[in-house]
Amino acid sequence: MPDNNNEPVSGQEASETAAATPARPARQRSIATRLILVAALWSLVALLVTGSVLVAMYREASEREFDARLDVYLKAIIGEMAAGTPSEPAEPGNLGDPRFDLPASGWYWLVMKAETGEVLFSSMSLLGDRLQLDEPQPGVILRSVISGPQGAELRVLQQTIIFGEAAAYRIAVAGETAELREREYDFAGQVALTLLVLGFGLVGAIFLQVRVGLRPLAALSASLAAVRRGDAQTVDENLPPELKPVAVELNALVRSNREVVERARTHVGNLAHALKTPLSVILNEVRGQDAPFAPKVAEQAEVMRSQVHHYLERARMAAQRRVIGVSCDVEPVLARLIRAMARIHRDRGIDITLDMKTRLRFRGEEQDLEEMTGNLIDNACKWASSRVRVSVTAIGAGEGGERIVIAIADDGPGLGDSEMAEALKRGRRLDETVPGTGLGLSIVVDLAGLYGGDLALDRDRGPGGGGLVARLVLPAI
Repeated sequence: MPDNNNEPVSGQEASETAAATPARPARQRSIATRLILVAALWSLVALLVTGSVLVAMYREASEREFDARLDVYLKAIIGEMAAGTPSEPAEPGNLGDPRFDLPASGWYWLVMKAETGEVLFSSMSLLGDRLQLDEPQPGVILRSVISGPQGAELRVLQQTIIFGEAAAYRIAVAGETAELREREYDFAGQVALTLLVLGFGLVGAIFLQVRVGLRPLAALSASLAAVRRGDAQTVDENLPPELKPVAVELNALVRSNREVVERARTHVGNLAHALKTPLSVILNEVRGQDAPFAPKVAEQAEVMRSQVHHYLERARMAAQRRVIGVSCDVEPVLARLIRAMARIHRDRGIDITLDMKTRLRFRGEEQDLEEMTGNLIDNACKWASSRVRVSVTAIGAGEGGERIVIAIADDGPGLGDSEMAEALKRGRRLDETVPGTGLGLSIVVDLAGLYGGDLALDRDRGPGGGGLVARLVLPAI
């Protein structure tokens, strides 16, 4: 026998399989999260730009202040040199700053002949070293950054001046920028800390603003949920101008839905009355006849009446399921049914118990819940030996929302697997000795399916079980 698992899959089959598999929708972020993320990102960019601009402005101001100090020293050197003759200028002193006298202090000055580059005078801090300088234009102050004798960064101001007719001298004053950079780093750190605190404050303010601004949406959602549960008839329209039109349109939709359902119920009722009377007349006429075809006509008329009842019931249930805002408590319905069934089957002494630990609400009509559970409890009581257990639990919310599981178990003879499948078919009866039309379970299946639920039969595997358990799954609120 060939192994089917090794057969290749054609491209067309693979594409059809991929098309048949529903794509899982991407998870969407909430509006609040989006607004907060966008505002936080914009605030981050704005604060980074602001911080960069502030640091750049501080650096520029600090460098101007540094250059202004060097310019003062440069003018002081020119003034002291002017005390001599053009060919033999006077040697400048320490300029009032002891750092020019400290070896390798990072503050230097020197005077050279413009034509030959010969050093005439220099600060004691140079110790005979020279600075790698560019040649400035006469009368122009040149600002530059060079590497000093110790490898430190120096900021230099130099100018070429002319004494007399032919005596030209290049004067340079340099200062180490380490202190300047340190102040810039300190300022940048303070700016970063300040903007960080401001950024957290802005994000917090944005968070509060978004939460407060979106609060009307939460109120609209709560009002819609109240309508869906049946606690309110209309959506609250006391909302801000931006959301009030939405509430008005939703209320119009709810009213239109109810009107459509009411019209459908009216038409179903009219059709039921229009069909039942002729069928009753046919049945009454053929029952008194001795003709050979009379039993067959009566049989088919009875089938027609059952079919009409069944499909009209389905139409009514489908219309009810589409009503917005219909719900009911499960516990009162089951308690009322259990009391009624206990009275009906009191001659057999059936013990009917209800196990329900939490309050649950069914998303649908109360009479539909009563019809479904009533059929199942009545069926369990008919087959039970002495006991019927009704338990209600809730299962977690999935794609279809939270679900209610109503399990009805009896201690009767139970059914086989094939018999369980047969029992759920419309009009199928497994035992003619028990009263009934055989439509009960099929009606429950149809009604549960209309609500998006399900009915399943199984053997009761609980303590003292052995009979049949019917599990009805319905939508909850």
